[in-house]
Amino acid sequence: MNKHFLKTVFSSNNSVANVVLRVPVGIILAAHGGQKLFAWFGGYGLEGTGQWMESIGLAPGFVMALLAGSAEFFGGIALILGLLTRPAAALSAFTMVVAIFSVHGSNGLFMSNNGYEFALALLAATVALAIQGAGSFSLDAVVSKKLHD
Repeated sequence: MNKHFLKTVFSSNNSVANVVLRVPVGIILAAHGGQKLFAWFGGYGLEGTGQWMESIGLAPGFVMALLAGSAEFFGGIALILGLLTRPAAALSAFTMVVAIFSVHGSNGLFMSNNGYEFALALLAATVALAIQGAGSFSLDAVVSKKLHD
């Protein structure tokens, strides 16, 4: 791969504040992905989530559950570690856009009506991380330093 491209992917604005955003968002995403993939934390696993996704028109349901669950779980783990933060955040942001428009959008803003406010907050956070990068306390910072040496 092109070294300039890798430098761009792993670079960051070196802010400590990014970890304050990155870790809790990563935990939330990983937990929701764990519900979809493994039936952890009261989730329904791939079969149940896939059946639900199929019922709302996201077909094939099993594949969609696998894609959404993987993006959330593995993207969340990547955000927690600060590894490949920009691509993980971008993929998570895309997942939130799908959630807003296919699941929550017709219910209005508020979560009390199954609205999109939570997905919108996660979208904003993941877009910010995709733009800013992981920050100084991350594996991306370690890799970036090695690439610049």
